[in-house]
Amino acid sequence: MTLDPYRPEFEKTLQHLLHEMQQIRTGRATPALVEDVPVEAYGAIMRVKELATITVPDARNIQIDPWDQSVTKDIERGIRKAQPMLNPVVDGKTIRVPMPELTEDSRKELTKRIGQKVEESRQSARHVREKARTAIVEAEREGEVTEDDKYRLQKQLDELSKEYDDKIKDTGDKKSREIMTV
Repeated sequence: MTLDPYRPEFEKTLQHLLHEMQQIRTGRATPALVEDVPVEAYGAIMRVKELATITVPDARNIQIDPWDQSVTKDIERGIRKAQPMLNPVVDGKTIRVPMPELTEDSRKELTKRIGQKVEESRQSARHVREKARTAIVEAEREGEVTEDDKYRLQKQLDELSKEYDDKIKDTGDKKSREIMTV
């Protein structure tokens, strides 16, 4: 028995957190802030990136060019609903999303959200660890591994778990510092 099947699960948890962190704004415009916003269009829920081209003309603005002009208002409504801090403006065929300055309160609120996302990821990693630990104990019970192997695998699992827990914590700390930097 090895821990190889569990490493991708730990990695998946970290990658999910990295994706979540991209969607938290830092005062700079980035397509990740709006690309996964759900929009009700054509009788279904779609994401903005499935309905339009998203560009960043400068550090303070996001520009959205819908492929079909009939969904422009739907995209605007979806962004207002999903990202209350953003105020999209329809400018003819284009939607412009200016990035407001972060206030001290909004920075603290974003830092709090980061903390929640980090804790969710750490819980997910603990769940993977417990699943692996159960499999190790079960393998010993079935006679597939010796008692010494069980302790060796548990030690390796603890090291792997700590490695990913540290990566998750570092990701959250880095994003928090980025937001709190004025």
